[in-house]
Amino acid sequence: MAVVWAIALAKFVLHWYFNNRYGYFRDEFNYMSCGDHLQWGYVDQPPLIPFLTHISRAVLGDSLRAIRFIPALASSLLVVQAAATARILGGRRYALILTAICVALAPQYLSNGGLLGTNCLEPNLWLGCAYFVIQAVRRNDPRYWIGFGIVAGLGMQEKYTIAVFGLGVVIGLLLTEQRRTFLSLWFWLGGLAAFLIFLPNLLWNWHYDWPFLQLIRAIRAEGRDVVWGPFQFFFQQLLEVNPMAGPVWLAGLFAFLFWRPLRPYRVLGWSYLVSYTVIFLQHGKNYYLAPVYPMLFAAGAVAIDAIFPEYRFAREWLKPTIAWTVAISGIYQMPITVPALSPQHFLAYAKVLPVKLPVNEYSHARAALPQWYSDQFGWKEIADETAVAWSRIPVGERADCGIFALDYGQAGAIDFFGRREGLPGAMSGDRTYWLWGPHHYSGNCMIVLDDRKEVLERYWNNVEYVGTSAPNDWALEQQIPVFLCKGKKFDSWANVWPHLKRWR
Repeated sequence: MAVVWAIALAKFVLHWYFNNRYGYFRDEFNYMSCGDHLQWGYVDQPPLIPFLTHISRAVLGDSLRAIRFIPALASSLLVVQAAATARILGGRRYALILTAICVALAPQYLSNGGLLGTNCLEPNLWLGCAYFVIQAVRRNDPRYWIGFGIVAGLGMQEKYTIAVFGLGVVIGLLLTEQRRTFLSLWFWLGGLAAFLIFLPNLLWNWHYDWPFLQLIRAIRAEGRDVVWGPFQFFFQQLLEVNPMAGPVWLAGLFAFLFWRPLRPYRVLGWSYLVSYTVIFLQHGKNYYLAPVYPMLFAAGAVAIDAIFPEYRFAREWLKPTIAWTVAISGIYQMPITVPALSPQHFLAYAKVLPVKLPVNEYSHARAALPQWYSDQFGWKEIADETAVAWSRIPVGERADCGIFALDYGQAGAIDFFGRREGLPGAMSGDRTYWLWGPHHYSGNCMIVLDDRKEVLERYWNNVEYVGTSAPNDWALEQQIPVFLCKGKKFDSWANVWPHLKRWR
């Protein structure tokens, strides 16, 4: 475990060093803005990450390294957590170190450590649930299901997809000899604990007419989900956690299902198959299943260590070759998700990769970099152009002049960068910004971003084009037009607000 802790520390230092290389990510503005409006839910997420962001900013400040401290810490501790899981599965030195290498260098977990988001804690929580399943079976003690319920409840307050893993565990119990668990009061108390922890967010969603479900329907109606075929989806899973590490987690899956020493934990093998099937059939994004792999890495490393005989060839050549192959390939792929290279050097690096980088619903032809990098550029320029428009408003009129942005990224950037320029909080019809309402504005004066003058002239008598945000070669959102609108043609901004809802 000393070696495991050293690997985890090296991973944390890596993230700490590179986490301020580019800029703030689109979604990070969203989490910060939501953290400024603490409540039990938001349109696109449960409340845990905004709450932790609020605490983190109060303690550490607003720098990139401070904002990304929790992701870096969680992703690094995941290495230790996975190795500890391998140990309770019976793993020895090699199994622990192989698990740590696989988890430390998996592209998705490297990405989790570099960006604030709901993905950053998700693997820790899924693996925490798996830990309590293992302990309940290993010690034949149903009281561990209370721990499972608590972690699952926290997971539901972090990201709803953990419900898929919970469903997989339930079906896995039904399909194995562990079905007797359903007769235990402790199992049902664990379920009650999960429900009670999740209940505030459930009530929030009910109060606002299930906004998360509305958002999902809107996304699918626009056809923005990337739909994979069965072979493509499996290949994407390999890419998410390093193709060279694929044999390790596949060994873990088969070990859970068929290998005698781990057959008592077969429920976890079924939980993976169920989670995989549900996410694939629901056209989930390729990274939705990523939190499940630390569990399989641990099991696979234990199986590889135990099944290969302790002959000299296996001990001195085969086992080290597996570990070094995973390590070297992981380091080679690191620039895909860690901004270790400048944008120019990254584009040169991407050209020599053996596979094309995966796409997602935000991919856009005008962005030179992949979306997870391009969305870290261009936001300051948007806020600066908005400040130019704000400077044209007489001081006496500013109390009744609001700022309306097209999407939550623009609005969040104005909230973050504009605060230093004295700008008021932005409004938007996008996601939770729409629920926060039209504020107190009459609508007679409004700064509007990313719209067309001919459209705005339907609502205001005087529409002045202020300018366009400065171009940025690497940004996805750039050269955003800014307008200053005065003299409303409508009765009140509050009556217009319901028509501005734009959940995409």
